[in-house]
Amino acid sequence: PGAPPSRHGRWKAERLAEGRRRRLMEELGVKLEVLADGRQRWHGCGKATARCFGTVHAQTPQYLLAGRWTPPCCLRALRETARHVVAALEAAGVRYWLEGGSLLGAVRHGDIIPWDYDVDLGIYREDVHKCRWLAAAPAEDAEGFVWEKAAEGDFYRVHYSRSNRLHVDLWPFYPRAGVMTKDTWLGHRQDVEFPESFLTPRVPLPFAGLAAAMAPNRPRQFLELKFGAGAVERPQYPNPALKRLEEEPD
Repeated sequence: PGAPPSRHGRWKAERLAEGRRRRLMEELGVKLEVLADGRQRWHGCGKATARCFGTVHAQTPQYLLAGRWTPPCCLRALRETARHVVAALEAAGVRYWLEGGSLLGAVRHGDIIPWDYDVDLGIYREDVHKCRWLAAAPAEDAEGFVWEKAAEGDFYRVHYSRSNRLHVDLWPFYPRAGVMTKDTWLGHRQDVEFPESFLTPRVPLPFAGLAAAMAPNRPRQFLELKFGAGAVERPQYPNPALKRLEEEPD
């Protein structure tokens, strides 16, 4: 038998094997690998990389068209961003609430919808000045999150990082004759006015690792006002005319 490999030889072989493994994971589209000992190895996006999908067209990200749901690394980044934003808003005294699909996810299972690509929060427009990062936008905070005014209209967007544009949208609403309204409407079905009574009071709901994110009271009624009857019980993709939820993807 030959001489046992040197320490450098073993290190080199391990590096080659690891490189082959990572290339295989990339080719297969695997973002999260659970090892035999239970440890997790991430192969997807992070703070220093771009997110795993490109521009979203017609409310339908690329992964849905490919028959998949949100990559786990992207969900991890969305949860982290949501928790960071909520902590900043609460510390500043900004009144916020879960909106749209994010509220749907909270009511259904206390988390982001497994095929969603952003997080939506409503805020009182009169509170915007209380948050230093909203007042200073565009700005990068100490933890690398980027606070910006959205190019599409009068709302804000907080990105996971400069490189990774997974984000939380913040929609400034204001009351008018007892109805919450805003100045930018994107034409989505759920993009409608609603009675301010849904926010007096707001109620806590588990969401994205938060024990108590604030939400409208009577959240089921709020969601049916926004999405229609049965919205909680009958999940559907954002644009069923383009891609319908028929069954769970592989």
